[in-house]
Parts: sequence; C-alpha cells; structure tokens
Amino acid sequence: MRTVHAAEALRPTPDSAPRPGLAVLVDGDRVEAVAGLDELLAAYPGVRVRRWVGILGPALVHDGPLPPGPSPRERVHALFRAGVGAVPAAHLTDPALRAAAARNGLAVPDRSGPPVLVAGGRADLAVFAADGTCLATVVAGRLVHRRA
Repeated sequence: MRTVHAAEALRPTPDSAPRPGLAVLVDGDRVEAVAGLDELLAAYPGVRVRRWVGILGPALVHDGPLPPGPSPRERVHALFRAGVGAVPAAHLTDPALRAAAARNGLAVPDRSGPPVLVAGGRADLAVFAADGTCLATVVAGRLVHRRA
C-alpha cells in the first residue's frame, strides 16, 4: 500500500537544509518519489498520508557497536528509537544480533555510506524533533518506532 510521509520539512540527506513542502511516497519497501506534498496528493488521490510533526529525513546509519540491552531484539529496537535504519555488517558479527537485525528489517550494508532519500532507494525514514529526539522510524517501509 502506498503511503505519503509528510512533515514540517524534509531533509533528503542528514546534512541538507530542511525543505518545507516536500514529502516522500513509499510503496512497499521502496521510496517511489520525493516531491511536493501537493503534487503527490494530486497524482495519487486516496493515498494514505502520515503527517508528522518535526523534520523528516533518511534513517540514520549507526556506525558502531549496538547499544547494550537484555536481548538482541531489544538492542536492535534501541536503534529504532534513535532513528537508525542501518548498521554496517562489521558491527553485527554476533549471529544472534545479525538474526535480530534481519528479523526486524534493519539494513546491514557491507560498508557505511551516507543515507539519502531518493526514488528507488530503500524506504528507511526517520522524523526528528527540533531537539534531535527521534519521533518515528520507518524501516523498509514499515513503521517500527513511534514516540508516544
């Protein structure tokens, strides 16, 4: 099911300036388009829309050991609460952690690279408040964290 994710502004990369009026169209686990919200709503009438308060951008890449936790699943979910959508394979050498990452859709690239929202790319998104708090994380098109 297609979903438009819209927020106060969008950053196509973590370092880019926030741009108001842009949104992301997600279909399955892929970004179908990054365009103006009005343009997407006109092109896809009836599409599901998730409106977020904050700044929408690509989910982060966690380039380090996973945070401690009582179980591999909880260690992966701690990343989701921080807006992370990927961890380089070098940091997932423990088979239990790698399995938990796979079960939960966490991207495990061979090497780290800067995340970017681009048509055709994997739908890994995060929404951050002005203070940097992660409000929501979408991994492979699936909402995996939403702050209450």
